Amino acid sequence: METIEQVRKSFPDFVKQTPLEWNKKLSEKYGANIWLKREDLQSVRSYKIRGAFARMNQLSLEEKERGVVCASAGNHAQGVALCCKEMNVKGKIYMPFTTPKQKVEMVKSFGEEWVEIVLTGDTFDAAFDQAVRNSEQTNAVFIPPFDDEWVIKGQATISLEILDQLDESIDIVLAPVGGGGLAAGLCSVFSEKSPSTKVIGVEPSGAPSMTEAFKQGMPVKLEQIDTFVDGAAVKRVGNLNFEICKKNLNQIVLVEEGKVCSTLLNMYNLFGMVLEPAGTLALASLDSFSKEELYGKTIVVIVSGGNNDISRTEEIRERAMLFEGLKHYFLVRFPQRPGALKEFVSEVVGERDDITYFQFSKKNNRENGPAVVGIELQQAKDFSALMQRLKNKQFPFEYLNENELLLQQLIN
Repeated sequence: METIEQVRKSFPDFVKQTPLEWNKKLSEKYGANIWLKREDLQSVRSYKIRGAFARMNQLSLEEKERGVVCASAGNHAQGVALCCKEMNVKGKIYMPFTTPKQKVEMVKSFGEEWVEIVLTGDTFDAAFDQAVRNSEQTNAVFIPPFDDEWVIKGQATISLEILDQLDESIDIVLAPVGGGGLAAGLCSVFSEKSPSTKVIGVEPSGAPSMTEAFKQGMPVKLEQIDTFVDGAAVKRVGNLNFEICKKNLNQIVLVEEGKVCSTLLNMYNLFGMVLEPAGTLALASLDSFSKEELYGKTIVVIVSGGNNDISRTEEIRERAMLFEGLKHYFLVRFPQRPGALKEFVSEVVGERDDITYFQFSKKNNRENGPAVVGIELQQAKDFSALMQRLKNKQFPFEYLNENELLLQQLIN
């Protein structure tokens, strides 16, 4: 623990102590004392700068001259880039092609002439493999994003800040989990300094790498993951992180990507907080617990990070509405006769419903022509009435929301 405190004391001005804010509205909603650890207000808008600096601060002069290399889906890259510029160290940063443009631009902004960015592969893991290969070939020092003793100690400094900032005892800490570095750092500190505190990790359901590691008793590489929550989408958690979390992490919760999107929009609309999907993970998990589990408890939620690409807004809104039961897609076979479409609009679509997507393909078939129709409801409870009207009017249709592959084509 002394080493973690030393890491904290070594932080320069560009690694901030972030605010711990009590949230009145969330506290009232859940009947608990909800505190938000605002790592989205960190210098690079995420906690990753802590681990990046802690590791790079161990570099010898000779290692600094060799330069560094890292892999990241965006946030670790920004931390390394800023450290490179501030410490005058050349860096090469590998990021997947799927990295939001905003994160790539921010890496360039933080690193300036000190970093070179290489986009490669479709996932973080593919970029990771390329970065390791480059490190071996060039002798540049590899700066791991999560599976490293010093990176974990850097992330663990968040725990020390929370304990200093909050006088009352803490019942639960909710933290996002990607590779596991943050969770490992948090639970290692709380298990010693506040053993009554439950540290709960939160993963996206499309990338449950720590969940699977717990099931198998060892880190396993997932064959496929959903990369939407890019800051927490890894196929395999770190070995060191797993060993620490296996001993000290109290629980893991999975949250659907649609729930993440819904929470992200709510946090912006209610509090003006600009968060990315990974930064919203822990907040999105609050609805996963019963009222009894949260009532009267003091809960700290790690909010990190705030690197959201505005070009993703429409997809985020779409995923949120699908999750909330407000958006529905159908393949409707319209009779090819005059007035069929008018009848559908006036007698099937409800007064408060809105057609937001319509793609029609008229065939030579004289009987009907298929159309993909997207309908937005005002309330989720209106769905059953919509389905009943479709059946009553005898429009042949298929419900597409349950066809995951086709649905992805419609919302991406």
